[in-house]
Amino acid sequence: MGAVTCAGILSPARATAAPAAAPGLDDPAKKEIAMKLVSSAENSSLDWKAQYKYIEDIGDGRGYTAGIIGFCSGTGDMLDLVQLYTDRKPGNVLARYLPALRRVNGTDSHSGLDPNFRSDWRKAAQDTAFQQAQNDERDRVYFNPAVRQGKADGLRALGQFAYYDAIVMHGDGGDATSFSSIRRRALRTAKPPAQGGNETTYLNAFLDARVWAMKQEEAHSDTSRVDTAQRVFLRQGNLDLNPPLDWKVYGDSYHIG
Repeated sequence: MGAVTCAGILSPARATAAPAAAPGLDDPAKKEIAMKLVSSAENSSLDWKAQYKYIEDIGDGRGYTAGIIGFCSGTGDMLDLVQLYTDRKPGNVLARYLPALRRVNGTDSHSGLDPNFRSDWRKAAQDTAFQQAQNDERDRVYFNPAVRQGKADGLRALGQFAYYDAIVMHGDGGDATSFSSIRRRALRTAKPPAQGGNETTYLNAFLDARVWAMKQEEAHSDTSRVDTAQRVFLRQGNLDLNPPLDWKVYGDSYHIG
């Protein structure tokens, strides 16, 4: 009788249990997808871990762009990264560039960095401590704020990724093309789910605002990372960013199975 009674009590609980919420972008598997998506746009490769050593001046006025998320010598995030690395590992190969990174912040100058900064960056990238510093700064400055705001707006993984990709490219300063400004532009025409709006309608508005921001800069005027990637997933109704995923960036095709 005990067993039968126990089963009778438990069955209604199973029947009425709410379905588990779909994982957000901070789920490890979703985060891996997010990193591959960004790497396809930033580095034309899904192998994002190969980008710790990446460094070049892409001519966008931000000086050197480097690492897994495009830390820039002209925008302060590269300075913060090298400072974190040096705090954790004094005397590292990049520590001597801190004064120069402070001087060139806000400019596209290489003064005090050339001729050896790029080769020293690649040396540092072999150090797991530097790799971890890149991961941690990515999360602190870009990933965590994007996911936090996305969840606050009631967005699922795709919307959280749209926020993340935007903050990676545009930062979150006070200018008209920053992430917060892009979001405010979207809010003029649509409400996110947390405010009673339709998620797809809002994301279309956000991506419209993102494309506008990208077109304000010649270096970012190719909007395929939105048009043939994020909008593809949105049109498919894949708001949870579930694989398989097929997309294009700059005409190149990518697949996650």
